[in-house]
Amino acid sequence: MIVCHCTQISDHEIRDAINWMRSADPRTIITPGKIYHALGKRADCGGCMPLFLDTMRNCDSLTVAPPILRAKSKITEGSGHEGRQQSHRVSQRRAAV
Repeated sequence: MIVCHCTQISDHEIRDAINWMRSADPRTIITPGKIYHALGKRADCGGCMPLFLDTMRNCDSLTVAPPILRAKSKITEGSGHEGRQQSHRVSQRRAAV
């Protein structure tokens, strides 16, 4: 199936590129940009990105999660400081008038 009509990239090419990158470096983080680069092409209009990403997610070789998904959240509910250390909070005192 053609995923990107602008550059004529098929779902098979995306899977092959992911498998090739995974075999070259099992811990690499695979992004759409790296896939385009591996195929010697560039993204054009971006209309294919939802289908492109869905094709990537359905590939069995895409096992290493992106850093944003691997990172453990430091934010705890009800903490009131959004995960920042106490020393980095903005002062709650009013400036002297």
